[in-house]
Amino acid sequence: MSTLSRDWREAVDDADAAIIDGYQSGFPVTERPFRSLGEELGIGESDALERVRCLHEAGIFRRFGPVLNPPVIGSSTLAAVRAPDERFDEIAEVINGYRQVNHNYARDHEWNMWFVVTAGSRAARDEILADIEARTGCTVLNLPMLTDYYIDLEFPVVNADRFARESLEGGTDASATRISEEAVGDLSGFEADLLLAIQNGFPLSRTPYRDVAAELEADVESVLHGIERLLETGCIKRIGCVVNHVVTGFDANCMVVWDVPDDELDERGVRVGDRSYVTLCYHRPRRAALEWPYNLFTMIHGRDPAAVDAKIDELASEYLPVEHERLYSTETLKQTGAQYEELVGN
Repeated sequence: MSTLSRDWREAVDDADAAIIDGYQSGFPVTERPFRSLGEELGIGESDALERVRCLHEAGIFRRFGPVLNPPVIGSSTLAAVRAPDERFDEIAEVINGYRQVNHNYARDHEWNMWFVVTAGSRAARDEILADIEARTGCTVLNLPMLTDYYIDLEFPVVNADRFARESLEGGTDASATRISEEAVGDLSGFEADLLLAIQNGFPLSRTPYRDVAAELEADVESVLHGIERLLETGCIKRIGCVVNHVVTGFDANCMVVWDVPDDELDERGVRVGDRSYVTLCYHRPRRAALEWPYNLFTMIHGRDPAAVDAKIDELASEYLPVEHERLYSTETLKQTGAQYEELVGN
């Protein structure tokens, strides 16, 4: 398959489906990963590589390689502005012009533009936010992640699910993990160079790790060991085929913000994070001075807005009987991988 059509799910065979849904993480970290993939699927190495290449060209995969973890490597925050309608495009252009801004979405809310800033330090991050305020004239709502209860954008897409993981049974494994705003990656010089070499993905070849080693003038064993260490330290969250959820139909995505009593936050955050249909659940600060009372954020990804709303209703009635607001994304303004040159000190 070379182009993506509305009935793309009917165009993929069992092997394609196994790759799409089974290798969003856990891709072999070995010199010939597509040979290992082919053996696991009962197909040849060349066939496995060609299938991943075609799925990437068709837009089903955004990239092949690592998903990096900005809050571990540097200082990251979610921010928002109230952009006047008549200046919306102008303000989006200013914000998107920062290399440190890797995601920007329009949302149906008074705070209508939401973006992520990742920088090498908290001071550098906050300097960017201050610069955005000065250049746009818009107050910035700065909401760094303080506790990660559950974050996982892996879920099956070769199905007719109305919301993420509808076809799966059971819950997920949530826990309360504190996030420091002062994080800086504790990387060796080689690990920093390696991270920069792979931040946009691996080459689609039979020997992607050897190709990276050649770029770094290193041996492949050092690259494999370095990637394993980056996985162990959490700088890399997972290695696999990164699915384009919007292209594959999961475009009814809602961020819900909740006003949870502080002394109940961890208990409720973990319970909500355990729900299989909740793809993201985390604690961010209230900002009373800006009339922002919400401290718990959840995301539900779906194809059907009504089904997503039904799940939000379930959360509100059974797990989070508190004030909340639903912020549906209405437009993707920017979506790239975070750029890590400043983060690793190069």
